Amino acid sequence: MTIHELLANFRTKKILVIGDVMIDAYMLGKVHRVSPEAPVPIVSLEKQEQRLGGAANVALNLLSLGATPILCAVVGNDKDGKQLIELMAEQKMPTSGILQSDERVTTVKTRVIGNHQHLLRIDAEDTHALTANEEIQFLQTVERILENQAVDAIIFEDYNKGVLTPTIIQGVIGMAHQRDIPTTVDPKKDNFLAYKGVTLFKPNLKELREGLGIDCTFQNKELFSKAVAALEKELQNEITFVTLSEYGVFIKNETNSHHAPAHIRNIADVSGAGDTVISVATLCLTANCSIESIAELSNLAGGLVCEKSGVVTIEPDQLIEECEGKNW
Repeated sequence: MTIHELLANFRTKKILVIGDVMIDAYMLGKVHRVSPEAPVPIVSLEKQEQRLGGAANVALNLLSLGATPILCAVVGNDKDGKQLIELMAEQKMPTSGILQSDERVTTVKTRVIGNHQHLLRIDAEDTHALTANEEIQFLQTVERILENQAVDAIIFEDYNKGVLTPTIIQGVIGMAHQRDIPTTVDPKKDNFLAYKGVTLFKPNLKELREGLGIDCTFQNKELFSKAVAALEKELQNEITFVTLSEYGVFIKNETNSHHAPAHIRNIADVSGAGDTVISVATLCLTANCSIESIAELSNLAGGLVCEKSGVVTIEPDQLIEECEGKNW
C-alpha cells in the first residue's frame, strides 16, 4: 500500500483506547532574569494551555490519522475531570466511556516552559488502584461499548495511575479474545506481566529491563534476545515491539524480526512519542501491514513528534511528505 492508501484504510478504523487519562497543562512565557530569592529563573507568563494527555493523547493521535477513537477511562468527579470531558467534546470525541469517581482526583501534569525550554513539571494526581466497585463499572462500560460498536482493535495505555488493574486487564483481554479483536499494549512496570495473551506488546528498553529484571542493552544482542524470549514465554504475545530511543525500534513475531534504526532528528521534546508509536503501530496492525512496515512507520512517526515542543500528535501531511514513493 502507498501511504495515501494506508491513511485511507486508517479512516475506516474504530479503536477502543483504555487506560490512564490526564490533562497536560502548560504555562508558557519568557525568562529575562534569575530570581533574587533563589537561584531559579523567573518566567513572565504569556500563555496557558490545557491539552488531553496520557491515553487521551493516544486517542488524539488516532483522530489525527483519521481513525475513530473511543476512550474509556476513570477520572475524578472534580473540576479537572469536567475540564477533561470538555476537551474531549471539543475534539468531537465520544465521552460515554469516561467514568467520574468521587474516590479519585483527575491527573494534571503542569509543565512550565520558559524561552521554549522545559523548566519544571508539577504533578497533581491520585495513583491508587480502582476499587472493586469501580472495576465492575469499568468492565461493564467496556462490554457495552464492544457490544454496540464494531471495534477494530483495543489499545491498553498504562501510565501507572491505577486504572489498569490486573482485573481490568484480564477482563478486557478476555472480551477481546471472545470477539477476535487484536489488542496492543503500551505498558508500565507495575502490571508489566499481567498482559497475557495480547497481540502486540510495546515496552521501551527501560521498561523491558525493569519488568523482567534483566539488565539488557540492545548492543548486547545475546542478552537482549534472552530478554525478549523471556517476555514472550511469560506473556504468550504474538508480536514484541521494543522502542530503543536513539537506536530506533525492534519488532519480532513468531517467524520474523526487524530492526529499524532511528532517523536523524532535531529533538525538541520526547514527551508523547510513545503515544504516537502505539497509535500508528495499532492502525498498521489493523491494516494487515507486515511487522517490518509496522516498525518503520511507527518509528518514523515517533521521531517526527519529537521535533516539536510539548505533547503533540502526528500530522498525516508529515507522514505523506516522508513516505511518498514507498510501499507499506
